[in-house]
Amino acid sequence: MADYHYDVVVIGSGPSGEGAAMNAVKKGKKVAVVEQRNALGGNCTHVGTIPSKALRHAVKQIMQFNTNSMFRDIGEPRWFSFPRVLKSAERVISKQVKLRTGFYARNRVDVYHGHARFKSATTLEVFEGLVSNTRLHADQIVIATGSRPYRPADVDFNHPRIYDSDTILRLEHTPRTLIIYGAGVIGSEYASIFCGLGVKVDLVNPGERILSFLDDEISDALSYHLRDSGVLIRHNEQCDRVEGSDKGVVLHLKSGKKIRADAMLWALGRSGNTDNLGLENIGLSANSRGQLEVDEQYKTHVQNIYAAGDVIGWPSLASASYDQGRSAAAHITHSEDFWCVKDVPTGIYTIPEISSIGKTERELTDEQVPYEVGQAFFKSIARAQITGESAGILKILFHRETFEILGIHCFGDQASEIVHIGQAIMKQTNGGNTIKYFVNTTFNYPTMAEAYRIAALNGLNRVF
Repeated sequence: MADYHYDVVVIGSGPSGEGAAMNAVKKGKKVAVVEQRNALGGNCTHVGTIPSKALRHAVKQIMQFNTNSMFRDIGEPRWFSFPRVLKSAERVISKQVKLRTGFYARNRVDVYHGHARFKSATTLEVFEGLVSNTRLHADQIVIATGSRPYRPADVDFNHPRIYDSDTILRLEHTPRTLIIYGAGVIGSEYASIFCGLGVKVDLVNPGERILSFLDDEISDALSYHLRDSGVLIRHNEQCDRVEGSDKGVVLHLKSGKKIRADAMLWALGRSGNTDNLGLENIGLSANSRGQLEVDEQYKTHVQNIYAAGDVIGWPSLASASYDQGRSAAAHITHSEDFWCVKDVPTGIYTIPEISSIGKTERELTDEQVPYEVGQAFFKSIARAQITGESAGILKILFHRETFEILGIHCFGDQASEIVHIGQAIMKQTNGGNTIKYFVNTTFNYPTMAEAYRIAALNGLNRVF
């Protein structure tokens, strides 16, 4: 068996693994990465963020073509099959793999393809199938194995009509009707995608609201637009059992209802990829969802072992995972660029998309903070009128007395881009974080960024 020694070994090449590996090697460490897939990029590139967002973009283009009267001079509205639309995602995946492979090659990071398993706190064995011919020794190890869809044992995911958010990307037909169980981020995004393809969607939500962590007004706006697109939303419904047949799927609910559809997507949470890592050999254990506990330096209970990304739970976003990996490497190398990743903007790629950062109205009310609201409706913004993307709103929550910005909430086209303008101002110190910035700054016209000036004026008019 071949033995190799490294300063740092990273398990996983998704955003957190890449962030850890690149930052550690830039600080002069000898680094290796173990990736279970044959190609780099992790679940984010192959079955998560990249394919689903590429798919969303393609569907959005189809929707624009089919609803814009200008295109009727070209031809009638078109119907596109799900597998055909997926082709655009496959092209993006290959570009991302090529790009990321170049990162590791240029920085002289050794990559081992196989399954890593702890032999001890400083030793990993890399398995190709059931055989291990490689042993890696490391002073520090970063677990960045990501997550996978949560699969309850009583649901038959081997049935050809029952999918999770990974296997849905291998769907070889376009169902006429679809049940989505779970109205979280993934469920809501896929509800938008499939209804955009003309699929009749039943979105079953075990909770009282869609995306209840969002500002209530934003959550309500998403619910309205999903319903307006033809999605039937059922709140407070619990799954009793799922019955699959050759003709379709029947979801039996505890309320006694039965919902029939051609296919079903189970989208109720994710589990950390920690099984078969040999954690028992180093005295580590994961929680019921396979997640590891870490401190604010991303250290586990074992002194030289770190964890970052989806495998540690919140916020389970690619953007945060990358920064968590970089920060874990910064702590390993005693670097000054370490920071604990907090105040992460939320990006939800429904149609229209959603993004937010900071406090919601409900939180500020519960905390008895004297706040005010500034609003800008996209329908009154020239750039939105030009693009035809006039559905949406930007909300700025600010302190009535100090004018400090407390929260930014955006629903509409380019929301995940727009939010970063507000985020940048919220990060300012020495009195720089104030809503008055937006009325004392000239914005290009016409732009979506102008929504900040409109919302700021709207909010200040409520105070003075």
